[in-house]
This record gives sequence, C-alpha cells and structure tokens, in this order.
Amino acid sequence: MKNTRQIAFEILYKVQSQSSYSNLLLDSYLEKYELSTLDKKYISALVYGVIERIKLLDYNLSLYLKQPLKKLKPQVLTVLRLGAYQIFFMDKVHSAAAVNESVKLTKNNKCQYASGLVNAVLRNVSKNSLKYPDENDENYLSIKYSCEKWICDEFIKNYGKEETVNILENSIGSVPVYLRANSLKTDTDKLVEILEKEEIICEKTNSLPCALKIKLQGNPANTKAYKEGLFHVQDLSSQICCNLVDAKENEKVLDVCAAPGGKSFTISQYMNNKGQLVSCDIYEHRLKLIENGASRLGISIIQTKANDASKENDLFGEFDRVLCDVPCSGLGIIRRKPEIRYKLKEDIDKLSDLQYHIMCISSKYVKLGGMLIYSTCTLNYDENERNCERFLKEHEEFKAVEINKFSEFGIVKGNTINILPGKCDTDGFFVALFERKSICGED
Repeated sequence: MKNTRQIAFEILYKVQSQSSYSNLLLDSYLEKYELSTLDKKYISALVYGVIERIKLLDYNLSLYLKQPLKKLKPQVLTVLRLGAYQIFFMDKVHSAAAVNESVKLTKNNKCQYASGLVNAVLRNVSKNSLKYPDENDENYLSIKYSCEKWICDEFIKNYGKEETVNILENSIGSVPVYLRANSLKTDTDKLVEILEKEEIICEKTNSLPCALKIKLQGNPANTKAYKEGLFHVQDLSSQICCNLVDAKENEKVLDVCAAPGGKSFTISQYMNNKGQLVSCDIYEHRLKLIENGASRLGISIIQTKANDASKENDLFGEFDRVLCDVPCSGLGIIRRKPEIRYKLKEDIDKLSDLQYHIMCISSKYVKLGGMLIYSTCTLNYDENERNCERFLKEHEEFKAVEINKFSEFGIVKGNTINILPGKCDTDGFFVALFERKSICGED
C-alpha cells in the first residue's frame, strides 16, 4: 500500500508533466486505494495546497538552490514543492518529518542521486520563514498569490488594487459549500433540521430564500436528504444568476449550456415545476447528469437535448427566457480549479469570440418581450462587459434590462453584475440581462 505522500507525489507529478486535471486525478487515486477519511483529506490538502502555491513555493526554493529550478528533474522539483508546502503551511507536520519523508520520496522515485540536494534545500527552508518579494516588485502579487501576472494586472485594471487583493486572498484556501433547498419538497428551516440530524450543520443566507451555507460538514451527497432530493449543491453566485433569470410558472425556458444541470434545477423550482425547460449540452453523456439530477429532485419539466450552442438549431422555436451560460476562462472560480491560475493569456483571448458567437446564436431563440441572460464564471472584461457592449451595439432589437439588486455581492452597473469573491464568500460570476424589444430588422 502506497503512503499518503507517495500518492500526493504521483498526482502532482502527473499534473505538472502531463497537464492532467488535478480533480480528476485525485478522484481516481482516492477511489483506487483503500484510504481512511483522514488520509483522503491529507492527500487532498497536499495536492491542492501545492498547486495553489506553486509560484510562492518556487520563489522560496530558489533562494536555496544554486541552479535554476527549470534545470531540476521534474520528479525532484515535485518532491521539493511537497516538502516546502508541508514546512510552510501544515502546522501539524513537524519540519524534520517533512524533510526526512521528502528524502525518502526522492529515493523511492528513482532520484536517489538528488537526495542530498533535497535534504540540504529543505533543511534551509525549515530554518527560515516564508519569504515574499519586495512589495514594489512588479511580480509581488503574482508570486504571493501564485497567479500569472497578467491575471493580476487584469484584475487591477478592472477592479483596482484593493479589490484585486481581496479577490486573490479569496482564491486560496478552503472552498465554501452552498446548498439550494428544493422548494418543490421542503424549505430551508425544515432542511436545516433534517441535515442537523445527519451531522451537517447549515445556516440560512439573508439574500436568497432557499440558499444554505454549510458550516460543519460530512459529504452532503451521502445523506438521506440528498438521496430523497431535498437539495442540490450550488454556489450562491450561481443561485443569484438563476434568480435574475426570473422564470415564471408556465413559461418556456432554454438553457443552452446546461450540464451538469444546477441552474436548470433551480430555475425549474422557480417555475414551480410548471412549464417547459429545455436543457442542452453538446455531449450526450453529460445530459445523463441532468436527467439523473432532475429525477432525484422530482423535476418533470426538464427536457434534455444534445445541441451545439455555436450552431443555430431551427427546431428550437421561441422562448420566454434563454440562459446563455457560456464556456469561459473560469477566473472567478480559481479556488475551485487551481490550475486556472497558471493559464496563459493567449489561451484565454481565444474565448471571447466563441462566447459572443454563442450569445448571438442564443439571442435568435428569444421571443418578442422575452429575456436573454448572458453569464460566465469569470472576471475578465473581454469575456464579460466587452461582449455585452458589442452585443447591444450590433443587435438593436435588444435593450439592456437594469439590475437593481444584489449590489452587496459585487458591482452592479446597468444591466450587468460582477459578483466578486471577496464580498460575500462566493465564486466570481458575471450576469447580464437583455430584452428583445422588436423583431430583428425593425425599428
């Protein structure tokens, strides 16, 4: 049986050398080995902790190395990062143990020649406190918060230095878990009592009537309440988006990029399970996630359809509400997907045109007097405001619909809201509202 550090090492090495997704790899390893709950938590803490601190760890390691980090064998660098993370950020791990176990890892992974180097570097790390660049250094924020510099610069340009620090502070550490009580079956007061009996402690939020935040948790999906469809897991920012969709009973609603289905589930509940909600995804297997979730929650109005949102579908007809929650860079959910913090700008820049194209296609399905809701889980101006400004300029048949609530969660400006992670412990999110005022081509 492999020990916890070896498992964490293998996951981190594959993430770095093969560009694998950490969450998928972690899940596969945790399923593969018989591990205690404590061991699973420890491995998860190591993997996610190292990934979200790579730049800061590398900065500190470089202070005690004679050669550049890039000249180290990837396995050796992974061991050093693991060791340094334990020393700096895991109070319950003794520094001597972190050093000794790292030396063992080096030897056990065919890098015995580097065991002396690992021992010397980590001993130096353990004798010194965590170091940061000078605050006037242009890379200070990038290194302190282990985020690509262009992302820091983008946030500063759009939100200012103070808010950027708040966003970055909230991009590291534990992730809050919110539930959405299934209003078709229960309410928040009853659900709080039911979950407390299953040792999951929740508190109600003041902003949304069916939202609960978990304060003390096991795995919500293992509860009887979950299996009975009394709730689904959904971040507060996503719940706010669904509230702004403002769907009513007996309306016809289209969710063009719906999988895994959280927004469709919440919108259906706002509709009191009356009307029609078409939930789409480009991949058939992801539609099963929506169908299974709807069945568990007792939702019958959802119809799933395999559909490419970037291509017009003549079979759709017209809808009262069209939710266009497009694929995005994810800069609002960095703490959930830490690899995002290391994305290159040129990869992000390709997205805005695709998003705008999907937005334009989606607008064709909106009936006269109907609403188009555009949303992303990013905080990038080009993917958000710029796309919306372009849309209004090039689609005179639509008008902006002012948002007049939820300002406590971020920046509300006209028909848009930027939900900021530093405000109310939510994911970063963007929503914009548009109404079709005329048929295309009319004044």
